[in-house]
Amino acid sequence: MLNKLAASELVLNDDGSVYHLNLLPEDIAEKIILVGDPDRVAKVSKYFDKVEIKKNKREFYTHTGTLRGERITVMSTGIGTENIDIVMNELDALVNIDLKNKEFKTGHKALELFRMGTCGSVNPDVQVDNMLVTQNVVGLDGLMHFYQDYNFENEFSRNFLEKFPYAKIKPMLYFADWAEDIAGYYEDAKYHGNTATFPGFYAPQGRQLRLKALDDKFLETLNELGITNFEMETSAIYALSKLLGHKAITVNNVIANRRRGEFSADHHASEQNLITWVLDRIIK
Repeated sequence: MLNKLAASELVLNDDGSVYHLNLLPEDIAEKIILVGDPDRVAKVSKYFDKVEIKKNKREFYTHTGTLRGERITVMSTGIGTENIDIVMNELDALVNIDLKNKEFKTGHKALELFRMGTCGSVNPDVQVDNMLVTQNVVGLDGLMHFYQDYNFENEFSRNFLEKFPYAKIKPMLYFADWAEDIAGYYEDAKYHGNTATFPGFYAPQGRQLRLKALDDKFLETLNELGITNFEMETSAIYALSKLLGHKAITVNNVIANRRRGEFSADHHASEQNLITWVLDRIIK
């Protein structure tokens, strides 16, 4: 690949900001909290001592400020790994590409990325309204098969692939795990587990309205294969972080236990608890 990027490959806005996120390099900190819901950005940044940057475009809202003397960013990604593909590549471009000259920088900067979201549990023993940190993740959306250099396996992935019974879905699977050197931020979380990232909310998560899901026992089967919970973003965050040289970790608030048919009695209170819990740990 040539060092100089074509205008069609690195698309910028008229002010030189990256196309979707609408951000300039100086608009972000090296610690970034990623949330799905744009409304959650202000719920996080209200705890900052000062907010200096507020920008948005489409579903991508960004607030950057300081907390306890340290610069920090919170950004919404919207739903799904297809949005994460945009977020991760444009965040990396902000720190590792000279946007003005559209050339790769000679040095590499690693961001610390903290996904903070909600999830459902497939493990009947996991209680709702508690924090669950993702150690291993399997993506069922196929995203990383579009990237040449991605190759990851560990004991969890090997065992999962060996026993996964759904032949149509199996070619789409890919795996990743947390950045172990920042896992210490969350060592006191109630749960640590293995997450499945799905490409949809209904049939992929076993829900059936007018359309039938693949298998009535899908979630139960995933639990038997070692999956603790599921959501829609972490696999892309972890895998693209590894490929791009960033550090990522996810903590989700468990708002539903699908195996027991339970939903949080007050997930808004749980959300606030999660926000303060995360901020107290990543900014000492």
